[in-house]
Amino acid sequence: MVVNYSKWDALELSDDSDFEPHPNVDKASFIRAKQNQIHQQRYQRRHEIDTLKYERVINDGLLSRIDKLITALQAHNTSTGNADQLVFQSLIESAGDPANDQPPPRPEGVYSKVDEQPTYSKMMATLVDQVKKEVDSLKSENRYEEYLKEIKRHQAKVMGLQKDLNTKLAELEREEGKKITSDSIHTGFNSSSVSKSKDSTALAKKKTDTVEVLNPGTLNRNPLQRGDSGLSSGAEADVEEDAAEGKDDEHIEPTKLGKEFAKIKTGDYRACLQFISEHPTVVAERETDGLLVEAFNSQIAGKEEHAQRCVHQALLLQYCRSLGKDGVGLFFKRITTKGHQAQKVFLDDVKETYAKIRTRGAEIAKERAEEEAEGSKGVEQIQLHAVEPGTSINIVIPKPDSTEKVEQEARQTFESFPPGLQRALESGSLDEVNKVLGKMSVEEAEEVVGQLGENGMLSLEEQIIDATTEEGQAAVKEIEAREKEKRKKEEEIADPA
Repeated sequence: MVVNYSKWDALELSDDSDFEPHPNVDKASFIRAKQNQIHQQRYQRRHEIDTLKYERVINDGLLSRIDKLITALQAHNTSTGNADQLVFQSLIESAGDPANDQPPPRPEGVYSKVDEQPTYSKMMATLVDQVKKEVDSLKSENRYEEYLKEIKRHQAKVMGLQKDLNTKLAELEREEGKKITSDSIHTGFNSSSVSKSKDSTALAKKKTDTVEVLNPGTLNRNPLQRGDSGLSSGAEADVEEDAAEGKDDEHIEPTKLGKEFAKIKTGDYRACLQFISEHPTVVAERETDGLLVEAFNSQIAGKEEHAQRCVHQALLLQYCRSLGKDGVGLFFKRITTKGHQAQKVFLDDVKETYAKIRTRGAEIAKERAEEEAEGSKGVEQIQLHAVEPGTSINIVIPKPDSTEKVEQEARQTFESFPPGLQRALESGSLDEVNKVLGKMSVEEAEEVVGQLGENGMLSLEEQIIDATTEEGQAAVKEIEAREKEKRKKEEEIADPA
């Protein structure tokens, strides 16, 4: 049997012991230098291969977009419009899906000094700008033909670069395949299989004890909450004044990206398309909702121009999203086509939506103005106040160790009150009691006041006024004025003529 040893010719060795360098050169140092040289060349070659492969992907994406631009521009061959406008419209039509506008991520070490890879739309915009400068310098009467000619010239240039790139890449890959290195060593057929016995104990089922009831919903109900209405059962009387109220976790508002998009002037569809191409995430539904909320708040604040712009941009994003995969390109193609029915439909929708926001905003502004002028009406409450002048309501707390039956029953009633009401009564302050009563429904407060009166916890006593002090003299004058006013009204009723 003849053995073919030619495959070993591709071995790349850097520490051949049989090699003898120049007598003046140290053999170990020479071998280390040879190793470093081989490793450096290998790294450089692989880095160049990765770079060329990445450039090939970018060029393929760019060429496909140039092809679409040329096709769209040739479709307007019979149009008599402005050449610059036709090129811009063709650029919009060939934009494609914004989700595919971002080039693939760069491999590690490839163009590491470049901060950010531009999007395909930005590359196409740069190409069109270059073509426009070249057409302007030619000063030709037929600008349309010059545009088409220059774009095709750029297309041929990119195709030439792509051809040279493929040739160079094939050469490097062929050179890389010639060498057998330690990276080429891999394990061939090597596999193992272990059968594990099933653990019967792991399949044991857990048992839980459950109680069968007629109405399972009652097990999850809060016992302090009534089921017939939203009124309190009296437990709210124990809540302190500074208790924090719960807030809704979801708060709709525009993001920073949405606010930037709302600053674009209404009708500047070229800037809108460029912004969406650079930031495809702005088409999300949350941005539309946030801009509509921003429009509503701005309208109430009197910023009508900003509100109209927010409505326009919000509906623009909604239309782009609702038209499907290529909704962005389709929307801008229709909206920029002169006389297209889509323009009227979109602008009518913007006017109608803004009219609703303006009407509702005016209603809310009017309601707020009325509330500020008249004050909030508040909720009907039960409050304790002395009606007759010169009298006051005193609070009497039943003693816990009293031997009298009547006072013992009053004490039981007192202890049945919520803790908050008990503390208010024990403070002896009528204002504190009124605060607690204000937190109850009218029916509950009436019941509590009735129990306080029946059990003698409220007593009406005449107030002793010290007329020697300034406060006492003022109180006496107030009482006399009330009595005088009362007699005058009685006389008017008795003698209406």
